[in-house]
Amino acid sequence: MAALKTYTLDEVTDKFIGKRGTAKREAFEYELKLDLLGEAIKRARKERNLTQEQLGKLVGVKKAQISKLENSLTDARFETIIKVFKALNAKINFNVELLNEHMELT
Repeated sequence: MAALKTYTLDEVTDKFIGKRGTAKREAFEYELKLDLLGEAIKRARKERNLTQEQLGKLVGVKKAQISKLENSLTDARFETIIKVFKALNAKINFNVELLNEHMELT
């Protein structure tokens, strides 16, 4: 019986999406980050036992905006994202990568 060949996630992504630095790969990575951000907002909101409408009122936006953030259907203003996490009493960290150097902002 032949051994099963395994591939890393990076190998599969390189093959089917494109190598890092290509426009298609950058778009994929950006969408993935938006999805993760939306999921983090949804999870924090539910842990705080808030509805989308209640969170929207705390932030000063409509329920639809919270829904869009959670479902990554829109590019949100950075200011709105910060307000959402403040309303959820959640700590956020951002990573910035510059020229192969890594810097963490908290």
